[in-house]
Amino acid sequence: MISEPTVADTISILRGLKEKYELHHGVRITDNALVAAATLSDRYIADRFLPDKAIDLVDEAASRLRLQQESKPEALDNLDHEILTLKIDLEALKKERDRSSVERRKKAEETLKAKEAEAKALTEVWEVEKAAVLERNQNRERLDALRVEYEQARRSGDYARASKLAYADIPALEKLVLTEEEREEEEHAMEDTEGGPAGEKHHPLISEAVTANNISEVVSRSTGIPLQNMMRSEKQKLLGMEAILRQRVIGQDAAVEAVSNSVRLNRAGLSTPNRPIASFMFLGPTGVGKTELCK
Repeated sequence: MISEPTVADTISILRGLKEKYELHHGVRITDNALVAAATLSDRYIADRFLPDKAIDLVDEAASRLRLQQESKPEALDNLDHEILTLKIDLEALKKERDRSSVERRKKAEETLKAKEAEAKALTEVWEVEKAAVLERNQNRERLDALRVEYEQARRSGDYARASKLAYADIPALEKLVLTEEEREEEEHAMEDTEGGPAGEKHHPLISEAVTANNISEVVSRSTGIPLQNMMRSEKQKLLGMEAILRQRVIGQDAAVEAVSNSVRLNRAGLSTPNRPIASFMFLGPTGVGKTELCK
């Protein structure tokens, strides 16, 4: 019988599959996303086994990101909706002749022009980003095709072609792809560090990389667990267990502390791995919090 791989083994498996999934979906998958897929699936998805459940998380997150790339950005979609609403309001105001309606129509026309100009500028940015993403995906596909061609040339004995591919074509394309990925990482780093209105111009309309946040969103949708609870570190959760439990279980401090201490011992690796975290017998009348604490 083959035992289930550990989280560390699953991360290694995901790293081996990463390039094929990137090529298949046309997106880039960060290493943080792979680590998050392994750890979050192990922690929150109990009815399936590693590495399958982690692979499915990466696959779904990459698929969702690809769909977002092919759809109109939310900011541009909201602008289009505002423009449509303004046009409907203007048609209604054209029938009115009183002074207040005329003033409202002028303001609506000015707002409409500003919104249309903003939408036009955003559309141009979107088109440029789409073209850049398409070019990067095509370069990755060409690189994969060249690697396949190299293997075929090597096996068939066409050493001249294999040499040209190995020492000229493939390294040049690898360097180009690596440069594009480094530039994208710099843009993401700039997006994370920039704040406020001054930094908004750096935010890309199209995200090309699957991150830990994308993985968390998929897990949150499938399990119903709030996203902020997943993104909180394990240390923060464990240290604040009593405070969180006391918000729902009132007046049972001893039981809450006993449960919290048992969970912390287990997470610290100080309990027997093949035995339950702990065994408790909760006694008392109805309504004191026995069932709620178990949940």
